[in-house]
Amino acid sequence: MQNKKYKYIYGPVPSWRLGSSLGIDPVSKGRKICSFDCVYCQIGKTGFFTNERRKFIETREIIDELESLPPMKIDYLTFSGAGEPTLAENLGEMVKAIRQIRREHIAVITNSSLLDNKGVREDLVLTDFVIAKLDAPTQAVFKKINQPMPDISFERVIDGIKTFRQMFKKKLALQIMFIEQNRKYAQEIAQIAKEINPDEVQINTPLRPCDVKPLSRQEIDRIEGYFNGLKTISVYRAETKKIKPISDEDTLKRRGKIKS
Repeated sequence: MQNKKYKYIYGPVPSWRLGSSLGIDPVSKGRKICSFDCVYCQIGKTGFFTNERRKFIETREIIDELESLPPMKIDYLTFSGAGEPTLAENLGEMVKAIRQIRREHIAVITNSSLLDNKGVREDLVLTDFVIAKLDAPTQAVFKKINQPMPDISFERVIDGIKTFRQMFKKKLALQIMFIEQNRKYAQEIAQIAKEINPDEVQINTPLRPCDVKPLSRQEIDRIEGYFNGLKTISVYRAETKKIKPISDEDTLKRRGKIKS
C-alpha cells in the first residue's frame, strides 16, 4: 500500500470497537485541540484549550484526501484524532460530503462536552454511530479525571447525552475509561448509563502508553458486572483485526503510540 503523507486522515486502525477504522481528524494541525485535558489521554496534554466551535480545516481538504485513497477494506470512517471532533463547526458539512463519495458507515468518537449544543446534535444525527464519553458520576470526579474547561459542567454533559439519545435513531455507545480515580464509582456510573440506555457500553482502561496505569482484567470484569441489563464490550475481551495503515508514523501519533 502506498505511503503517502496525509494531513487529516490516518489508519486504517484495528479498532476493538469499530473493526477496521479509518480516522478523520477534523480539528488538529499538529497539536491537540480539545475542551478536556483528561488525565489518561494517550495523546498528551491539550495544546489549545477551547469549547468554541470553528472551522479548523476546510471540508474540501478532507474530501481530497479521501478521494486519493488506494482501494482498501474499511468498516468505519471515524471522526476522532488528536482533539475533540465536534469542535469543527463544519462537521455536518463534512459528513454530507463524505456520503457523496464513500459507502462506509460514519462514526464519531466524542468527549460529550458539546452535546448540549443543538448544532452539534444536528451534525451527529447525520452519522451512523456515536461513541460518547462518560467517565464520572459527579462534578467533582468529572473535574478530577476529565479536567474540563471551567464553564463545562457535568450536569450539562449528562443532559446533552440524554437529549441526544432521544433524537438519535442509529447506534449510540457510551465509552467509559476506568482508572484508579474512578473505579470505586463504577456502580454509580452504571446507574447513569442505565438512565441513558445506550445501545452499547464500552468498558475501557488505558492500555496504550500514558501517565495512568490500567486496571487489571479481573477488575474490569468485576466492573462490567455493574452494567447488567446493558450490552457491554470490554477492551480486554474484544478482538481486533490485523490491518496495515496507509501512514504508520501519522497513525501512531494520533493514537498516542508515539509522541509528536
